[in-house]
Amino acid sequence: MKRPHWSSRIPIDPYILLLLGTVGLAALLPARGTGADLASGASTAAIAFLFFLYGARLSTREALDGLRHWRLHGTVLACTFVVFPLLGLVARGFVPVLLTDPLYQGLLFLTLVPSTIQSSIAFTSLARGNVPAAICAGSFSSLVGIVVTPLLAAALLGGGVGGFSADSVTKIVLQLLVPFVAGQVLRRWIGEFVTRHRKVLGLVDRGSILLVVYTAFSQGMVRGVWDQVSPARLGGLLAVEAVLLAVMLLLTWYGAKALKFGRADRVAIQFAGSKKSLAAGLPMASVLFGAQASLAVLPLMLFHQMQLMVCAVIAKRRSHDPADEAPAEDPGADPGEDVTVPTPVGSSRTGAGTGTRSG
Repeated sequence: MKRPHWSSRIPIDPYILLLLGTVGLAALLPARGTGADLASGASTAAIAFLFFLYGARLSTREALDGLRHWRLHGTVLACTFVVFPLLGLVARGFVPVLLTDPLYQGLLFLTLVPSTIQSSIAFTSLARGNVPAAICAGSFSSLVGIVVTPLLAAALLGGGVGGFSADSVTKIVLQLLVPFVAGQVLRRWIGEFVTRHRKVLGLVDRGSILLVVYTAFSQGMVRGVWDQVSPARLGGLLAVEAVLLAVMLLLTWYGAKALKFGRADRVAIQFAGSKKSLAAGLPMASVLFGAQASLAVLPLMLFHQMQLMVCAVIAKRRSHDPADEAPAEDPGADPGEDVTVPTPVGSSRTGAGTGTRSG
């Protein structure tokens, strides 16, 4: 039996440790003056290149093939962009008892971002679910989120944080959607190269996210936004997020059952419909929130790690469930995201690649 890699034995995503280290670096040595301008410019370029790679990696054929399972994808999209935001609005009741207003704004923002791709595939595969459906559901969610997330943020967050406006939407379209479309257009020429060098380009992905985090948290340190956060408030935020995740896991599982989905589809719906993408959320927050991005992404970073730990346990338990239908075969697609997650211990299938990445 192949010995599991060391990263699969620890409960914390190693990339989260790098993110936390980047936050610590920004706290000790924040970018100022000319350095801040250079970091901001590099961050903008990195975000555009990141979404260009997303476009170049996503197989248009697989996305179109997945349209035949429209009920499942519609359910995942409804969970991601309707149910999640509604729960985010309900969470307003925790202000000011558990949350400050800036932390709540970040919590509401996390409910608006798209679902993950690769971690949904990994957990669906481990739980013997419908892996092709998880691939397509995550891909559709990411595509829709490029447009829907900023529009929802403008509607629900308003001018309270970051000064949302038509200019903000235009900026995110130019910085995220246009590079993504360019990647799709050039995929026929560069798609094979991107697939062949996906490990190297994965480092570019993760490096881009680290740069975004450093720039956002540097701005927060310089402007003193961290004075608004206390350990008690962080504890309150974690408690609210734990409830949010638990509600979504229950709704996606039992709601899919009520909609007459089979077990394999229910697994895909639960993992794709209950999670949020750090990879997509961080760049969007940096564009939409500006100087307040450090507080805006804090709830998303915490939720990301929480969902990985909880879903790893659930997927392992689901792998022992009696199947009421044969699990779908994994086509081996690698649509890709940028945050590495450890393969859960005990996985008997490799899913869409052994080194999975999650947003």
